[in-house]
Parts: sequence; C-alpha cells; structure tokens
Amino acid sequence: MRYAVLVTGPAGAGKSTFSKSFITHLSASKRTGHLVNLDPAADPSSFEYEPVIDIRDLISLEDVMNELEYGPNGGIIYCFEYLLQNMDWLEEELGGYEDDYLIIDCPGQIELYTHHPFIPTLVQHLARMDIRTCATYLIESQFMEDKYKFFSGVLSAMSAMVNLEIPWINIMSKMDLVTVNPEDPSGGARNGLRRRKDIARYLDPDPLLIATTRGDKSDKSNPRFHALNQAIVQLIEDHPLVSFLPLDLTDTDSLEYVVSHIDYTMQYGENEEPKEPHDLDEGDFQDLE
Repeated sequence: MRYAVLVTGPAGAGKSTFSKSFITHLSASKRTGHLVNLDPAADPSSFEYEPVIDIRDLISLEDVMNELEYGPNGGIIYCFEYLLQNMDWLEEELGGYEDDYLIIDCPGQIELYTHHPFIPTLVQHLARMDIRTCATYLIESQFMEDKYKFFSGVLSAMSAMVNLEIPWINIMSKMDLVTVNPEDPSGGARNGLRRRKDIARYLDPDPLLIATTRGDKSDKSNPRFHALNQAIVQLIEDHPLVSFLPLDLTDTDSLEYVVSHIDYTMQYGENEEPKEPHDLDEGDFQDLE
C-alpha cells in the first residue's frame, strides 16, 4: 500500500518547511518518505531534499509566462490544466514507489483547492492507482493577530475540505511565534505570548470571536458588516468542520503529534504484512537451532 499526503494551504504558510521536516521525521523513524513537487513556480534551491517527482520536469511556470505571456496565477492554472492532460506522465513517475510515503508539496494558490477541479481530479487519479491519500491544510499562526483574517482562513479551509472530499487535517503552523520559545533567553514568544485559553479559541474556532451586537459602541467595525459577521458565525456553528492541530517545528513532540494524526487518518500500516527480519533470512541464528 502506498500513501500520499497533499500539503496544501496559502502562500507563506510553511508548506515546504513542513514537508522537509516531515521527511526528516520519517527517516529518523526508519520509514521511507519521498518529496513530490507539484509547484511549477518552486525555486530549485529551496529544496533540502531533491524531489523524486517534479512537475517542472513536465512544465514550469517560467516557461508558461515567457512563451504564453501569462501572469503568475493564470500561469499556474495553465500548468495544472497541462498536468491533467498528461496524467500518464505522473502515473509513470509514481509507478516505482511501493510501501512508501509520498509528501506532495502543492502551490500556494488557494483557488486550486477551493473551487477549481484540478486537485480533486488529481486525487481521483491517485485513488485509481491504489494510493491512499489525505490532505493537510496549513495556515500560519500570524492569522491569529487579525480575527477577520483568521476566519477567512477558516472558511477557505472549509471550502477546500468540501471540494476535495478526502481525509483532512488542518494545521496551525509557526506556533513558535505565539508560544514560549525555550531557545529565547527571555523565555517569551517572538511575536507576543498568548495564553493557552486564547489559543484554544483559535485552534477550535470560536465563531463568537467575530460576533457583534448591532449598535454595540465597543465594536469599532463598520456596522454594515454586522449582518455578514452574523451569517459567518451561523455558518461555522451549523457546520463545525474545521479545527487545527498546533505545529511548532522547533518541538519534536509537536511534529510527532501531527504525524501520528496523519498516520491515523490514513490508517497507515493496517493492511501491511509483518516483515521477517533480515537477520533471520541470512541465517545468523543457525547456531541456536
């Protein structure tokens, strides 16, 4: 059985850094993980691990922008359209990996996940190849600095979950920015320490953070947004799909916590047969018989 994890989310959320740390963790756990790059705009120098499969070997954003004179967003859409027209290339590239973990680093254009059919079509192809797939959606802890920005992230995560229809884990990355950093002599977070109770309202989104009362003088937001805020609150309360796992890559236990949830979500290893130790195959214990 093969396993694939789609690493998705907006630009700057830490997808590539998480992918690198994920593979390092798998390697330390004596498990095999490979990086698959599906970002046609990726900088080759940014990879600590060389991708075993790279969409830029098929098509790159730079070529599309130069030859077709597309902008960055339109160019990425074109690259994915081209990929779907050449899925035989991807299937051939994926054919040589058995019992492996494929970490698929995706672009930061959230429209690819929220309302375009490209990623759902890709997921269907992976399922036909008997690759068990789940997705992670990362937003960075900086979103907690602005509650409206945070809830836009919650709604985009919800939209992507509904669009892809596969096992899903939402991750709040860069938690070292808002929690105690043991390497900091002052003991404080780099972006202002938040109390555990406050963080919990974001990890399990509390829609009352943006709830307002019409005419409330303490509310400085535009009163015309009151009805919109109330509608968003109602939507999140009616469909409580989104919650986040905290991820602090400076803490090994935090990464292990996230990886264990991914394993559980994909039922990693449940269909595997026990493997006989190599020592027994080589007859190292013949003297004991």
